[in-house]
Amino acid sequence: MKKVGIVMGSDSDMPVMSKAAAILDKLGVEYEMKIISAHREPDVFFEYAKSAEEKGLKVIIAGAGMAAHLPGMCAAIFPMPVIGIPMHTTSLGGRDSLYSIVQMPSGIPVATVAINGGANAGLLAAKILATSDPELLARLKDYSRELKEQVEAKDARLQEVGYENY
Repeated sequence: MKKVGIVMGSDSDMPVMSKAAAILDKLGVEYEMKIISAHREPDVFFEYAKSAEEKGLKVIIAGAGMAAHLPGMCAAIFPMPVIGIPMHTTSLGGRDSLYSIVQMPSGIPVATVAINGGANAGLLAAKILATSDPELLARLKDYSRELKEQVEAKDARLQEVGYENY
């Protein structure tokens, strides 16, 4: 059963949103991915956000750039956690997206990751789900162990060859 909805306003967001999907794939979390514009097709957006709970989704990851209304509007309709990913923009470097997502009014929270933080959004969704899924929690702990081992291997190489040859 799909537990995470990944939604983006444009296919230009795909390089970032695919990082969330890749993490969920690695951790064995089922998801659906959609391109839905809150501004250009509000009827489709409202239906998606209204039906997400009925479909069994537990978390929505929403990416958006510029005005970045998609995550906040998801949070206004969907009663469970929404994670917003602000997209880097050419005009303001993603600060516009970040501010639009993180500055939600009281009562409508959106967990917000870094600009272009797709991988962390996937991890945060998995961690939310792991609060009631011991098997997923074990996979997350394995993932953390892998990260540690990667750093240890890099340091071992540095110690072996020195910074000049790294």
